[in-house]
Amino acid sequence: MAQQHETTLSAQRGREGSPWTGLWAVVAKEMADHLTSVRMQILELLILITAGGTVFGALQSIRSARGDNFLFLKLFTTSTDPLPAFVGFLGFLIPLIAISLAFDAVNSEFNQRTLSRVLAQPIYRDAFLMGKFLAGLFTMALVLVAIWLLITGLGIFSLGIAPSGEEVARGLLFLLVAIFYGGIWLALALLFSTIFRQPATAALASIAVWLFFMVFWSMLASMLAQALAPIRLGLIDEVLAQAELIQNLTRISPNTVFVEATMGLLNPTTRSFGLVLPSQLQGALLGSPLPLGESVLLIWPHLTSLIAVTILLFTVAYVLFQRQEIRA
Repeated sequence: MAQQHETTLSAQRGREGSPWTGLWAVVAKEMADHLTSVRMQILELLILITAGGTVFGALQSIRSARGDNFLFLKLFTTSTDPLPAFVGFLGFLIPLIAISLAFDAVNSEFNQRTLSRVLAQPIYRDAFLMGKFLAGLFTMALVLVAIWLLITGLGIFSLGIAPSGEEVARGLLFLLVAIFYGGIWLALALLFSTIFRQPATAALASIAVWLFFMVFWSMLASMLAQALAPIRLGLIDEVLAQAELIQNLTRISPNTVFVEATMGLLNPTTRSFGLVLPSQLQGALLGSPLPLGESVLLIWPHLTSLIAVTILLFTVAYVLFQRQEIRA
């Protein structure tokens, strides 16, 4: 009993202090591992190739439109056959980057039997899991910022003009949306890495969820809307109700939220998403760009939902990780 009491007191003394002790040590170590890993180098090379190809095609298309406004934003949104716009590639590549950074973040420590050694140091579970997540988020942000700067530099060099202040602000907000879009898939992969002991299972589960929302959810949302809000008499109210339901259901997919937020920021003429009635367009100057503040208000629900889902998924992973038994 005395020995047990002494062990309890030592555990309580060991828990004293901030639960985030060692957080930045974990972040620095994980970021170093990410940036020097072969998988990350392959993904970076893939992004550079796609960025170079799409931006080169966009430059060929917009050189004849030098007098247009927001010329630099078109570097991200202009597509040329057979290549889509660069933001289209990002919607596909960002989840892959995020999943590759986190699918083995926790289970690899269990399999290598290093987790008990790490937690035996003055590093608590709180700092360990948060450090893993922040390292992945910072690494992804670093890659996206580097690509954004590269595209901006290519645009300045090729077009011979500098981006305006509003274009820079819109580009930075787009980076923020892209980072938290990746944060959802990063937190999801971290969650599966906490649940499953095999990294391959965690990776397959993460990719399966991504493919479900990327490919199948839009079709399923349309079928659900037809069942829940059928068009029986062909009235305009029934058509509008079904279309609104389809739009709301498709927004459950992070990819749809990312695409709409990107459209609202990088295409300043975007005034709304979905169906717009003629009565709603009265007094609007069609084709004129919205001010930056109004574009931010337009995509604000999208940005907050991306941040909220990222926090929710990480919280679930955090709770499950706190309840797991860790043996030496």
